[in-house]
Order: sequence, then structure tokens, then C-alpha cells
Amino acid sequence: MSRTRVWPLYVGGALGPYGSTMVTPILQEVAEGLDSTPEIAASAVTAYMIPFAALMLVSGTLAERWGRRRTVRVSLVVFVLACGLCALAPTMELFLAARVLQGATNAFTTPLLVASITDSVPRARLGRAMGWFAAWQAAGQAFSPLISGVSGAVDWRLAFVAPALCAVLLALLPPDEAVSERRASGRASWRSLANSQLALACALAFLCYLAAVGLTVLSVLRAEDAFGLGPLERGLVASAFGIAGLLMADTAGRVLDRIGPLALGLIANTVLAFGLVTAALGPSVVAMVLGVVAVGAAVTAMRATVNSMAATSTAENRAGASSLALSFQFFGGALAVAVWVPLYVLAPGAGFAATTLAPVIAILLLAAVRRRIRS
Repeated sequence: MSRTRVWPLYVGGALGPYGSTMVTPILQEVAEGLDSTPEIAASAVTAYMIPFAALMLVSGTLAERWGRRRTVRVSLVVFVLACGLCALAPTMELFLAARVLQGATNAFTTPLLVASITDSVPRARLGRAMGWFAAWQAAGQAFSPLISGVSGAVDWRLAFVAPALCAVLLALLPPDEAVSERRASGRASWRSLANSQLALACALAFLCYLAAVGLTVLSVLRAEDAFGLGPLERGLVASAFGIAGLLMADTAGRVLDRIGPLALGLIANTVLAFGLVTAALGPSVVAMVLGVVAVGAAVTAMRATVNSMAATSTAENRAGASSLALSFQFFGGALAVAVWVPLYVLAPGAGFAATTLAPVIAILLLAAVRRRIRS
């Protein structure tokens, strides 16, 4: 199968993560531009992620019935409009409403791409395919803060041009119909999603993003508060997360095919916990960036793991299973700001380090599942 027919499935994976973190390096600039505060501006992350996560509870199954190709195309067009509304918003209230629309539209793209990839590759190569999809997700997270940081140095509203142009490109050049289209004709059921493998994938996804989004927000706040970095430098710090994930993606996919999701999950969460502590308590910018890099690599490994577990859990409703796991992932991300930012305000070091609770819980959960399987 030619790459020209499937590349939009992978490139489209960048939009969801791009949209979720694109405002983190420009919180100060957005707040000043809309006569608000950085703390209120930080709620733009939650405003995106709550509808993104909530609609993914049902978006995959609905799209299996409506047709994946048509659903993705309509969603991309509306996403472009939402980007325009964000860029033109005169008040914080309208800006946050536009962010809600951004999140809602992306809920109908990301899980459908995961399902289409799963249908288009052999099972023996699924881990590597999910690794490449995770690479594009990492690319979205890598370039999002960098582009936003550069834009913030000129005008924060320009940050919304790049994702809009990407969505236009994908709408005009969709994936080949043979790999993207599927209509369930009533066969995609909600009941099929009730299985233990998908439940584990959902739990791991939630915990991973609860920590990961906390890291992306708190590292930017710490970069300014502790080290006095400007918007461009803060964008570079945040970009280290995605760049590390991008470089790790192919290796993560290969390791996933070799050792399986449970073993890779244990390794990834151990690295995740180490990176969070280092980013929170490192005495220098270099130490903090090293922590961000470790977290970025670990999160990409977990993305590949969770996507593979979810997509293979329910063959008759792949999009529904993928969307459910991604929903839990972004619910974790949506809660991250509300959970970690108040702790950071009270005690910056300890509040930031508290994010390690999420991977520790994931390690305990994975260890329990492995023991049960062995017994």
C-alpha cells in the first residue's frame, strides 16, 4: 500500500495534542491581550480537553455508524472555523468558548485515525504503526509550544494560524477511502466495549495524561517563576517534551511488538516518575529540561501502548474502543490543571513533584495485572 494513501492517518494524529497544549507557552500573553490573569488563561487547556474527552466517549461508535471518512472531513472544516474564532476573540469568555469548539471537533478525528491504522496494518506490525502514530502526536506536542512561543513574541493570535492550515490540508487531501472508510451498519455496539483489556487501557491513559499535561503546564510556569524565561524560551522548554517523544516513537513501537504492553507500560511509567521528579526539583534549567525529555519519551511509549491495547480489545468496534481510551486520556489531561496548579501555587516544588503519584499508581496497577495473569 503506498504511503501517499495512508500518510494523512498519521499526520492527522498531530492535531489533537497540538490543540491541547498550544496555549501553554503564551498564557501570559493571552491574559494580557484579553484583560485577564494567567491563572484564568490556563483554563484554556481545560476548556479544550473537557469536550474533547467527553465527546470521545461516544464519537468513535457514532462515526463507525456514520462513516469515518465523512465524519473526519466535516470535523476538520469546523476545527478551522474554531481556530479562526480563537484568533479573533475579543474577550476571554469568547476565547474559551472557541477553545471548547476546538476540542469538540477534534474528538471526531483522533480516534478514527487510530482505528483506521489498526485496520490497515498486520497485527505483527501494529506496535510499530502505533509508534509512528505516537510520533506524529509527539510532533504535534513538540511544535505546538515552539510555534506558539514564536507567535507570542509577535502576536499570540498568530498561534492559531498553523493548526488551521494543517486542518485545511488534511480536509483537501484525506486518506485513501480504502483505508479510512468503514460504516458499521448498526454492528458497532456499546456493549462490546465492556471488556477488561479496554478498562486497563482507559485507566493507564487517564493516569498518563494526568501527569503529562501537569508537566507541560507546570514546567512552563516554573520556567518563568524560577528561572525568568520569556515566551520563546518557555516554548523551547515545552517543545523538549514533544521532541523527545518524536525521537522515541519508532523504538517504542518496536519494543512494544517485542515485549508486549504490560512490560513496556511498567518501564515507561518508571521513567515517567523519574522525569517528573527531576523536572520539579532540578536546580537548573538544564536539569528541568532533562526531566521534561524523560517524561516526553515515556509518554510516547505509553501512547503507543494504550492505543494498541484499546484498538485490539474490540475488533467489531475499533473506533469506539479507541475513542473511549482517548477520552479517559484527555479527561486526565483536563483535570491536570485543576489538580496540580493549585498545589503548585501553594508549594511550587512539592506541588510539582506530587505529579509522580500518577505513574506510581499506574505501576501498582500494572504489577497487579501481571501477577494475576501469571497466577
